[in-house]
This record gives sequence, C-alpha cells and structure tokens, in this order.
Amino acid sequence: MSLRFVLDPDLTPELRERVIDLWVDVTNAGGAVGFVAPVTTTDVRPVAEATFAAVTHGPDRLLVGYEGDRPVAVLFLADNRFRLKAHWGTLKRVMVHPDAQGRGHGQALMREAARRAPELGWQALHVTVRGGLGLEKFYDRLGYREVGRLPGALRVAPGDDRDEILMWRDLDTPA
Repeated sequence: MSLRFVLDPDLTPELRERVIDLWVDVTNAGGAVGFVAPVTTTDVRPVAEATFAAVTHGPDRLLVGYEGDRPVAVLFLADNRFRLKAHWGTLKRVMVHPDAQGRGHGQALMREAARRAPELGWQALHVTVRGGLGLEKFYDRLGYREVGRLPGALRVAPGDDRDEILMWRDLDTPA
C-alpha cells in the first residue's frame, strides 16, 4: 500500500498522541530518533510537545505519511532560523512505524521531503544519523553524502559513545 502524504496536517490532540505513540514505538524498536530504549510516552512527550510548538508557532513543518487514516511515517522539516542558511533545511525525527517497515515507506517519506523542500525555498537537505547502526547506507542510496562526523558525540549509554554523522543532499543532484 502506498502512502498518502500530508505536509502541515492539523496538529489535533489525536494526531499529537498518534505521533508520540509512533515515536515511542520507533525508539523501543531500536530507532535512533533522540532517545534510547526503553522509553514511554512520559519520556517522549516533553520533547514532542516542544517539537510540535515549533510547527504550530513556526517556522518548522511536519510531513506525515498515512496508510489509510493511520500515520505510519513522520518527519519534521526544521528551519535553520538563520538568514544565511535559509536556502537549506534539516530533516529531524525521520520515523517509520516498525510494523510498516520493509515496504519502502522510509524511501517514500524521504523522497516526498525532497520533493516538497523547494516549496520552502530549500535547495539542499541535511540530516544527522547515529553511528553504529548503518543508517548512512540508507541515506546514501537516496542521494545523501556524508559531509562530516562528530566522533563520540552521542552517549547512548555509559561507555557507548557513537559518532553523529552529518549527511547532505543537494536537491539539484538526482538521487
């Protein structure tokens, strides 16, 4: 089943709860979206609410991929909040529900973000990934390239520091 994408859906209380639940499920399945498993909605809610506020009060945007009426793929398009960087944006919290993975939804979500980015005046996209999971291979297949690495920048547990990998895609370059 293909996804139906909505940029800037109405962030109703129901959608907020569904995105928080998705965030928890992705994290607890091993996803690198700002937390380390195990987490609960109580852990995720404060970060999610701050992220939602940056969407509802601007300047960030929300892209949701729906299977029927169920949100299964989400990412946030984050504005750089700096005039000299207004020509590119950052993708944050790239998530596909664990039970919907393996069907190309992640690729579809990223392609939709790249398709919509020029509407925001963006000519390039940036995303960071947690080292040690092989995620950079996924982004590489979508036309992103590694442009930097912060060694040991992410402490996922005592004695388990991971690189933060900086990925970049010029939108005038085909994926």
